[in-house]
Amino acid sequence: MAKFLALDLGAESGRAVVGHFDGHALQLEEIHRFPNGPVLVNGHLHWDALRLLSEVKTGIALAVQKYGKAIASLGLDTWGVDFGLLDEQGTLLGNPYHYRDSRTEGMMDALFARVPRETVFNQTGIQFMQLNTLYQLFSMRVGGSPVLDVARTFLTMPDLFNYWLTGRKVCEFSIATTTQFYDPCAKTWAFDLLAKLDLPISILGEIVPPGTRLGDLLPDVASELLVDPIPVIAPACHDTGSAVAAVPAQVQDYAYISSGTWSLMGVEVRDPVITPQSLDYNFTNEGGVCDTFRLLKNIMGLWLVQECRREWARAGEAYDYGELTQMAAAAPAFGPIVDVDDHSFLSPGDMPDKIRRYCQETGQTVPESKGEILRCALESLALRYRWVLEKLEDVMGRAIEVVHVIGGGMQNELLCQFAADAMQRPVIAGPIEATALGNMLMQALALGHIGSLSQGREVVRNSFQVRTYEPDSPGPWEDAYGRYLAIMGEG
Repeated sequence: MAKFLALDLGAESGRAVVGHFDGHALQLEEIHRFPNGPVLVNGHLHWDALRLLSEVKTGIALAVQKYGKAIASLGLDTWGVDFGLLDEQGTLLGNPYHYRDSRTEGMMDALFARVPRETVFNQTGIQFMQLNTLYQLFSMRVGGSPVLDVARTFLTMPDLFNYWLTGRKVCEFSIATTTQFYDPCAKTWAFDLLAKLDLPISILGEIVPPGTRLGDLLPDVASELLVDPIPVIAPACHDTGSAVAAVPAQVQDYAYISSGTWSLMGVEVRDPVITPQSLDYNFTNEGGVCDTFRLLKNIMGLWLVQECRREWARAGEAYDYGELTQMAAAAPAFGPIVDVDDHSFLSPGDMPDKIRRYCQETGQTVPESKGEILRCALESLALRYRWVLEKLEDVMGRAIEVVHVIGGGMQNELLCQFAADAMQRPVIAGPIEATALGNMLMQALALGHIGSLSQGREVVRNSFQVRTYEPDSPGPWEDAYGRYLAIMGEG
């Protein structure tokens, strides 16, 4: 039985998971879990990269202590867009910034004054979000940061950890595409775009595909952890890329929602869809596994609920997610609606107050109770799914039969039913551990334990039960969607 170690770092937490593969199915075992989150330093949000590296090493050590040489390989994935810069000696130049840091405020407009929005999209196919790597680097240039002139190597977050583990400085394809300076048509970095913005080109390195064997653990890392050298495989190093690899789809016309802090909703395509229509809808073409792209939309997701929970905990009222869902379920249906992707919700802060203010400013009834606030967030999220589904069908020119929901958000049964009702499509929920599974599938593919992506998805179907939510009660949701469109200025 082969054993693969997936190191999955999310925006809220990270974990080390061992997958036991018997050639037919995978069984998962969590070995180590640890918190993650931004650290505020001098008014800016950063990641504690060295602590995260320490946790990664702990996960590797615990897995090897338990299973020894049975660990066939390891792979690491993280969130997208954030990065580290190295000097000529390979030393990290400062703590990586968190994508929600305020330094990118106003940077999109400033950048478009130099390079038109349409030109950026035509060269990259990536949606416009101020947190993208492109605007982070541009903010450094605009702000006169000396770090850009000292830097010799650019590495996204998973590439940075892989460098620390193996000594190899490369950028994996799926995570490289999230920067908004990868050209999917030229299949290399968007050098012309970066040159027009006076951003350094020499710091960009080799791009490798998912499933690349990067090498073994460095001798000093292996010695420190008291382990033998272990092969390190680059899966889809972007966590959503790994998650989508594990969608247990059996029909061609399906959409997926990778549900967590963010909801990533889209379809899998062979070639990027870079058209005036996809630009108008602000869709993105991110790299997938096995020569695919993920045509998708980033949606704010359960961030609103998570921030409400944090705010109430700060006030001394701690609730688990099950309790929050019960509050939402008990609240009156079809109250006020918010645009979950509104800029006001992007940054951390008093989310209940932000939701109330949005409702007040749009002339709606202001939710007062915790249950009303939570129900507003969840119903609004489901309506956003409906909007994205319609636009995906429009761009693709075909109907979508079913929507797969994967990741931690699939545990929210209320949201899954809301999604089915709002979209009037069956919603298939599961597996919850899609990211770790997709990570392991690419390790298995790299080492020859499986022969194709379709075989890997069959392994997922053999391994985990899914739950189907059938759509119900279309009438009230149609009315709510009409109000949503009016709020969005499309009614």
